[in-house]
Amino acid sequence: MSSLHTAWFEGFHPQQFDVNGVRLFARLGGRPIDDDSAPVLLLLHGFPQTHALWHRIALRLAPHFRLVLPDLRGYGDSDKPPGLADHANYSKRTMAEDLIALMDTLGHRRFHVCGHDRGGRVAHRLALDHPQRVDRLCVIDIVPTLTMYERTDMAFASAYYHWFHLIQPAPLPERMIGGNATYYLHAKLGGWGAGGLDHIEPPALIDYERCFCNAAGIHAACEDYRAAASIDLVHDRMSRSAGQKVAAPLHVLWGERGVVHRLFDPIADWQAVCEGPVTGQALGAGHFIPEEQPEACALAMSRFFLGEC
Repeated sequence: MSSLHTAWFEGFHPQQFDVNGVRLFARLGGRPIDDDSAPVLLLLHGFPQTHALWHRIALRLAPHFRLVLPDLRGYGDSDKPPGLADHANYSKRTMAEDLIALMDTLGHRRFHVCGHDRGGRVAHRLALDHPQRVDRLCVIDIVPTLTMYERTDMAFASAYYHWFHLIQPAPLPERMIGGNATYYLHAKLGGWGAGGLDHIEPPALIDYERCFCNAAGIHAACEDYRAAASIDLVHDRMSRSAGQKVAAPLHVLWGERGVVHRLFDPIADWQAVCEGPVTGQALGAGHFIPEEQPEACALAMSRFFLGEC
């Protein structure tokens, strides 16, 4: 896994897909798409990023997997529709349905999923709503959304203040962030234990700035969080009441310098919502593990998805 190409996403093909009423951007790469012997891996980024988060991971995993790297609804070069009154068009259920439609278009009936940050929350809902589609699930530096909200205290609210700022009614957070969007973006990317921006590849940072630092990108991110604090919690409580749990084996990675490590118990918190086996480990990073520790992260992912752990 140490021999990597230097060109930006060399061997990966950008495409646009019309799915579930929106247009999604995705890069496809790795093993040939018609190579049925190679497992399919869907990689989901989080806030405030794009699929570019996965660049160094994707290059390391490309020899072993057919890879699908979308920009989630509201992020990157995917559509950013105005939020509805109930924020349903940014619910994790709707975003998961986007991805099911994308994978249907690509002909992938079953696949692995890995999500970082918000992408992990979409992946969690996808695994709950579509258990027959997910072989294995990996989430990076999160515990379940409902768990995090239910345990909110001063320490969590201080560290993840954006969870409570972004959910305020429009256009308050949009206008506040829009006053200096680049400053805000850099503060987020350099925070949560990351220790600055050195972990980010220059082309990735350009992508994040281009896609986030505009009115549509800021509004879409706010809608993602507004949905998380409203309709997503309704869906999560319904799943809990019905006894619905993740059926697929789950592997969780988290950063030793991050908020999740400091305030939660990732293995136990995921075991509470899973019926399948839960494994995991902390890595020497803050929140942005795929960029801070790409080699260790890719190795852990590869071993899990190839059934070696």
